Amino acid sequence: MATKGTMFAGCTVALVTPFRDGEVDYPALQAAVDWQIEQGTPVISPVGTTGESPTLSHDEHERVIAAVVERARGRAKVLPGTGSNATSEAIRLTKFAARAGADGALLVSPYYNRPTQEGLYAHFARVAESVDFPQVLYNVPARTGRNVEPETVERLSKIGPIVAVKEASGSLDQVSDILVRTNLTVLSGDDSLTLPMLSVGAEGVISVVANLVPRDVSAMLSAFERGEIDEARRLHLRLFPLCRDLLGLAPNPIPVKTALSLLGRGNGEMRLPLLPPDERSRDVLRRTLVRYGLMTERV
Repeated sequence: MATKGTMFAGCTVALVTPFRDGEVDYPALQAAVDWQIEQGTPVISPVGTTGESPTLSHDEHERVIAAVVERARGRAKVLPGTGSNATSEAIRLTKFAARAGADGALLVSPYYNRPTQEGLYAHFARVAESVDFPQVLYNVPARTGRNVEPETVERLSKIGPIVAVKEASGSLDQVSDILVRTNLTVLSGDDSLTLPMLSVGAEGVISVVANLVPRDVSAMLSAFERGEIDEARRLHLRLFPLCRDLLGLAPNPIPVKTALSLLGRGNGEMRLPLLPPDERSRDVLRRTLVRYGLMTERV
């Protein structure tokens, strides 16, 4: 059965938002977009969890979307985060993304207010009915406090604009259940689970690690697609320590921003309530980057 959201298959980078002196650093953001495109990344996803969207003002959120769309200029697809725990705000942001020329919208499930499954359905359905524009559901229960159950995803899959789901529940059974029930494109929301998810039918990943090594993430996806399973497994095992430390040492995006700063590709600045990691965590990240070959050991 053909899937709906194949335009977002492959590697999507969950792009960090660079700051300088408390403000969005737009030149650095543009440089990050250019670098991703040079690396061959087909889809760029700004202002998601990795992009620190909860600490961006509404104006900043829209300006970042517009800036990434403008910089990509058709060279890569743009899938900005437009979700909110207020349905009206999710509609407003999704309408803005459509007007700005994005290729779709990534909609995280409502967080903190912990709606029922019927409430989750009503939320996503209202957005989809309000904006005729490709939409990707984003299920991340560890962040939102609610799992979007496969039965709810099945109901939502019948609404035209909803074309894919980013699954970060950590459950391969849930991924399989969604694939049995729907024709949505399933995208991994956990870098370390991308290969296992591909094995049951997922078609790509929205990746934090791709901020550092997008070519390697894409190579793993391509190897699997070609049926070169041993090569895909080799790349998965090479990427795994990077995935583990970028997502396990501290809440995202603290580790990835710190890693970028260690590599000289950013200043590591975050907005409160996020703080830089302690020195022990920095040392763990540094050793992981050295072992991967991204930086040399300090003398």
